[in-house]
Amino acid sequence: MRTSRRPGALLLPAAVLALTFTSPPSATADPAASMIASCAPAASATAVPAGLPLLDWSENVGYDAQGNLWVSRLYRNEVQRYDSAGTLTATVPVEFPGAVRLGPDGLLYVVYGDTPTSVVRPGGVVRFVPSDAVPKPEVFVAGFTMPNGAAFDPSGNLYVATMSGVVRVRSDAGVDIAWGESVAGLAANGVAEYDGVLYVTTNGGPLGRIVRVPIAAPADRSTVADLSSPLPGLPDFADDLLVDPAGILYVTTLAGQLVRVDPTSGAACVVLSGQPMTAVVAVPGHPDELLAGTESGALLRIRLSR
Repeated sequence: MRTSRRPGALLLPAAVLALTFTSPPSATADPAASMIASCAPAASATAVPAGLPLLDWSENVGYDAQGNLWVSRLYRNEVQRYDSAGTLTATVPVEFPGAVRLGPDGLLYVVYGDTPTSVVRPGGVVRFVPSDAVPKPEVFVAGFTMPNGAAFDPSGNLYVATMSGVVRVRSDAGVDIAWGESVAGLAANGVAEYDGVLYVTTNGGPLGRIVRVPIAAPADRSTVADLSSPLPGLPDFADDLLVDPAGILYVTTLAGQLVRVDPTSGAACVVLSGQPMTAVVAVPGHPDELLAGTESGALLRIRLSR
């Protein structure tokens, strides 16, 4: 079983953390939200091969404005920069890094402290200039419990998914406490923004839930879908997600599924099955291609079928 959201330093099972941080009830998922058999399958190939088991776990992935790929190597305590040829060109020290997101100011923002030990040693977000030969990270905001996912809205606010809820951080690094109170206890993992709405993966009761949070009215959150594992009757563990330009969600799971979810109907189907995937990002300039991180450390290039 995956430990925590990954094999973290305290080695707490996901089920234990899920029961400990149970989210408040939200609207019941529509019956259409159940997993359907299949949809147009995707093809995948290895973009960057796996390195050392566990040590090279690729927790999250993102691109900078120059098209360089950034990978959070959770247990190396660093984020790595790769050029378009897949060559490693830089490493930046970040303690237990999570989401990697390009900010509206051109800086790269990286979640840190993505480990159960953040209960006593809180995490947060660092930022740096991604084009520097030797990027120097500086703390942007701190004080979060097991932060993982992150997303910017069009106004420049940063939303960080943490074990205790979703945190809204203004561009001046101030935390919007009142906004966050409406989503406290959500046991969030991944977060993505689209058209004034946050889509959040949660694993705090039940596992594998995707929640819709209107940014202007966070208390009015509702359930989009509950994801199932390949084993009948068992839920999956929902990790990170992205929203494509049409508003369709793609969610990575512990069971090795890339799940396509229509947020309007809640209908979900599996486009790719294989090894456990941790995060997914759109490949710049290639509308039908995604790149996914994995627990093995390999990076997968995924071509969608439309």
